[in-house]
Amino acid sequence: MASIYCCAECGANLNLNSSHLFPPDFYFEAGNKGTLSFSLIDSTKFRLEKEDKLRPFFETVNYWGIQRNRTKIKCNSCARLVGYVYDDGPPLTDSPGQYHFGPSQVIPRAPRYRFKIKELRISSES
Repeated sequence: MASIYCCAECGANLNLNSSHLFPPDFYFEAGNKGTLSFSLIDSTKFRLEKEDKLRPFFETVNYWGIQRNRTKIKCNSCARLVGYVYDDGPPLTDSPGQYHFGPSQVIPRAPRYRFKIKELRISSES
């Protein structure tokens, strides 16, 4: 059974595919409350705006950083903020990174599109 994801504000179909949805425990738990993470989106349905802030972030219990670049995802129809794009998806290679410190700062990673559940209207397609 497939799900249809629409904007909670205007009801526009966001064309998100459930097959691109990451399992809930794929990322560090503290950062995933009330969100859904996708590996791929239809870029024609969204407006992307860069955001660069200095703020602590946690990728795993033992790995954290200060600066995180992310991109705002806004609905193309109503310009409501529905989520963010992070560059901390799965590594594009299976290398452990420089000096085995982890792949996040050294190896390019796939983007992760994280949507706020409260900004989506989810219905089932039968």
